[in-house]
Amino acid sequence: MAVQILLLSFFLLYTSSSITASDPCSSPSHSDLSIVHIHGPCSPFRRPRAASPMPWLDETKDLERVSYLANRPISAPVASGQAVGIIGNYVVRIKIGSPGQTMYTVLDTSSDVGWVPCTGCTGCGTAQFDTSSSTSYEPLDCTLPQCTFANGASCPTTGSSCLFNQSYGGDTLSAALARDVLVLGNGQVANYAFGCVTAVVSGGGGGSVPPQGLLGLGRGYMSMISQAGALAGVFSYCLPSFRSYYFSGSLKLGLTGQPTNIRTTPLLRNPHRPSLYYVNLTGISVGRVNVPIDPQFLAFDPNTGAGTIIDSGTVITRFVGPIYEAVRDEFKKQLTGPFTSLGAFDTCFTATNQAEAPTVTLHFTGLDLKLPVENTLIHSSSGSLGCLAMASAPDNVNSVLNIIASLQQQNLRIVFDTVNSHLGITREVCN
Repeated sequence: MAVQILLLSFFLLYTSSSITASDPCSSPSHSDLSIVHIHGPCSPFRRPRAASPMPWLDETKDLERVSYLANRPISAPVASGQAVGIIGNYVVRIKIGSPGQTMYTVLDTSSDVGWVPCTGCTGCGTAQFDTSSSTSYEPLDCTLPQCTFANGASCPTTGSSCLFNQSYGGDTLSAALARDVLVLGNGQVANYAFGCVTAVVSGGGGGSVPPQGLLGLGRGYMSMISQAGALAGVFSYCLPSFRSYYFSGSLKLGLTGQPTNIRTTPLLRNPHRPSLYYVNLTGISVGRVNVPIDPQFLAFDPNTGAGTIIDSGTVITRFVGPIYEAVRDEFKKQLTGPFTSLGAFDTCFTATNQAEAPTVTLHFTGLDLKLPVENTLIHSSSGSLGCLAMASAPDNVNSVLNIIASLQQQNLRIVFDTVNSHLGITREVCN
């Protein structure tokens, strides 16, 4: 399940035509997946602009919060975007079934089992996968191992289809496990196991269940990465700025084509939360000041799930209270006020002072990540205020977990290598 923290929605959109000067929403000629912002002009889910200071940010939903592949790397163009009523995530355009039916599914590095709404689903949107139209669709029964690995799976009767229930952002979905052809970019998974959603029940999540489904890129047996055959275990993405107009970011699957000479930090496995990508955050600097932080708030603890993760679904980085307060206070010391609050952000200032803003550096074992200004500050829609794009983790939601979020990952190539147990980060302008 996606980490239920403040989220910002993005899109990964696959396109096949060549880009032209007259149509900036067409894809480049190379075979890639594209990321567009959900409210951007290239988004099929574009909505009218809201009157709020930051119309693309839904704090309530933000807090509730990818066999058989061709033996070659898979790559796809990416641009920024946002979808109606979904928790803030990246969304990838997939085709599922034979012939393929297009769905826009949330790209979630913190979930394993993927799912799509199927024909007849109650509480779902109008975009649904028609299983009767796919010649390769096959329900999975309880005798198959996938049923064992799906969280919440159950077998009401002997020999029946494997059913499972799952919570997501405060809402609940019911599904039956199935398998079918999944087409992603220039490759496919021939027997992709996923949940065929039959019902969504609201439980106060505010419609947080992705309306067209989810593609899990977590570390478990049922994730798309684990089902990816020869390419299993290695993937990367470069997320453009959420304000980017063009299809310019990319998702890459498999070891081939990944950057070389990249600095890495160990990936840690936490049995308390096995789907998540943990890293060892050792400290934080603001400007030239190494912020004093009690090591207990940074410590990786496999018994409690405490530590630091990298997540594609969370929008702004969240630190446990004592860490955030120390970083915020040092940030204020080095910047001219006055300061005010705006929505989820409590450190906002006049945008004309932006040039004075100190650099924030995240220190990991073997790797220092100096955040560019666009990854540190966020602006009101009017542009009059700039805010430190970080916040404190709520006391009652994952309060022991630090989360390095998508806004802090813009224009960086993030490489997840579970085979060698490391995560790499390098600067890559993909706007």
